[in-house]
Amino acid sequence: MRLLRRPSPATIIALIALVFSTTGLADAARHAVVSAIGGHPISSRPRAGGILLLGRNRKFPAAAIPTVRNASRVGGKTADQLAGTCPPAAVDLGTWCMDTAPYPLTNAQAGKNNYIFASKACEAEGGWLPSAAQLIGAADRVKLESTIHDSPLTATVQLDPSRGLQDQREMSSTLVTTEAGSAAAGFEGVSEGSTGNPRQGQANPTPLPANPLPESLQYVTVYSNGQKGGFAGSEPIANPENFRCAFNKTPGALNKPES
Repeated sequence: MRLLRRPSPATIIALIALVFSTTGLADAARHAVVSAIGGHPISSRPRAGGILLLGRNRKFPAAAIPTVRNASRVGGKTADQLAGTCPPAAVDLGTWCMDTAPYPLTNAQAGKNNYIFASKACEAEGGWLPSAAQLIGAADRVKLESTIHDSPLTATVQLDPSRGLQDQREMSSTLVTTEAGSAAAGFEGVSEGSTGNPRQGQANPTPLPANPLPESLQYVTVYSNGQKGGFAGSEPIANPENFRCAFNKTPGALNKPES
């Protein structure tokens, strides 16, 4: 003889709720269900020994999900503190930052601000020398150097006649040249006292001075042109020019290192 399986408690509860709901006695059904499962409280909030209701999205409410103590912090810092930020003297350009003003030269540094100086200065600040494309792209957000006739509202313009009124340009990391060989790329030179490899029968090389700053290798200069940005030509990389630095966003960026 086959034994009949007893209905599960869940099936009994569902049947009770169905019967009462079809007769319009939904509140009575709720109380019946509660009593049928031992009087455990039903709530949308966690209660000891209670039954937790799902939300409308059929998931447990966020308030009911336990979190690890201090889980909202990492190393004692909040998510806002860990988010990428720009240094105080830089403009936030979305995924990166740029100095709001040209690099401040000291009296001792004046005239030394060539391409190599600018590249090293920006690296020391934790950033890099921006490209011509980056400068032009940022022109509507950053007041770039410009001509004496441009608006001070959109560009950095000299206003003190006693110091001379001159058109200003921005140095970029973009390099151009119209020549080839050492005239364009420079020459590492041959040091005094260098000798050839005697095992290979090499003759001693002729000493030659290094040429790290060839005149034909030039950097692209950029100016504001009324929030549009424009190419101003190029200058030999040995020529000094105003420049500013660009930076990646970093967590908790408060101050740039001292240069």
